[in-house]
Amino acid sequence: MSENHTRSEMHGCIVCGALYQLYVVSDAKGKFVDFKIMSPGGKRVDDPRRPLVACERHTDEEVEAAVNRAYGPFDEDEDD
Repeated sequence: MSENHTRSEMHGCIVCGALYQLYVVSDAKGKFVDFKIMSPGGKRVDDPRRPLVACERHTDEEVEAAVNRAYGPFDEDEDD
């Protein structure tokens, strides 16, 4: 039986770097499963490989551009 682990982490906004407190869930092998933003003003940036957060004030276009700069475009066929 596998068990998930939750830990508290600080992550910066992908656009501007403002800090947000997250609860990050990983499986028994340490692979990212899910997360929850605990600080006000943050919004989830969906990425199946890592927890990403952005400020609510940033547009979707700004967030997408920042993710592409940092990690490149997301390829859904890419293996983990």
